[in-house]
Amino acid sequence: MKNVLYLVIPCYNEEEVLPETSARLQKKVTELIEKKKIDQNSRIIFVNDGSKDRTWQLIEELHQKDRIFGGINLSKNRGHQNALLAGLMTVKQYADMVISMDADLQDDINAIDEMIDKYLGGMDIVYGVRSSRQKDTLFKKATAEGFYKLMNTMGANTVSNHADYRLMSRRALEGLAQYGEVNLFLRGIVPMIGYSTDVVYYERGERFAGESKYPLGKMLSFAVEGVTSLSTKPIRMITGLGFFIFIVSIGMLIYSLIRHFMGATIVGWTTLMVSVWAIGGLILLSLGVVGEYIGKIYLETKARPRFIIEQFLNDEKEEME
Repeated sequence: MKNVLYLVIPCYNEEEVLPETSARLQKKVTELIEKKKIDQNSRIIFVNDGSKDRTWQLIEELHQKDRIFGGINLSKNRGHQNALLAGLMTVKQYADMVISMDADLQDDINAIDEMIDKYLGGMDIVYGVRSSRQKDTLFKKATAEGFYKLMNTMGANTVSNHADYRLMSRRALEGLAQYGEVNLFLRGIVPMIGYSTDVVYYERGERFAGESKYPLGKMLSFAVEGVTSLSTKPIRMITGLGFFIFIVSIGMLIYSLIRHFMGATIVGWTTLMVSVWAIGGLILLSLGVVGEYIGKIYLETKARPRFIIEQFLNDEKEEME
């Protein structure tokens, strides 16, 4: 085994941070090659997810200057998860191990050394896990912790405080390739692959430049995507809720009959209105959850491509289209 490492970095409008990111990663990969921990054919691959700025032009310039850099240009914006998958699936035939990370330099690149050590020790998947959230604001910390608790409670088992900073062996990537769903949530799918796993703890830093691509609204949407893509627990909860309401309705029927025979037949306006609004709200909520699943079934049955690669820049300035 040559221990060829490929770094896969999804990019969307990252022209501000890309020069610094590429410089730091180049230095890290060069050090690892000099230490003979990885093969000299190791590469850094940036995946351009339909950026509207000069991200792809910068990737092309990096590739022209140094063969250690490569690039994948998607035909249009497909979202972070699809862009990441496009990179993983494209490079798996060239690499023995692949590390995925974000372009904003919040992930500690020095953790790469320990990830590789664990891979060489026999691990197929190594998760990068935040050691703490002391640098986060109280609101950010509460919402992030709530996100992982919600995911696990709803049946989408994930690694707590782990995003998409991970190492995967070629065998693990081949396992991932067997998951063909259109609605992607890699944080939940990767743990389902199995094989030997381990974690590396690191301190997450501040974003080097630019704006976060995951504000609160997008995080909530991401959580819904994860739950509905990986678990049917919300539908089971609707079933349980329906059963509970049925039991309550029987109790109310018995109560009404008793009140009738006691001569107290006047129905309270407040009770009536609360019941109508409560039941109506539950029905709409239930329809929304069911509709979310039906929508995903609709997309899955169409079997549309998850991504289309317009251009792939790899070794020795070759271009594949």
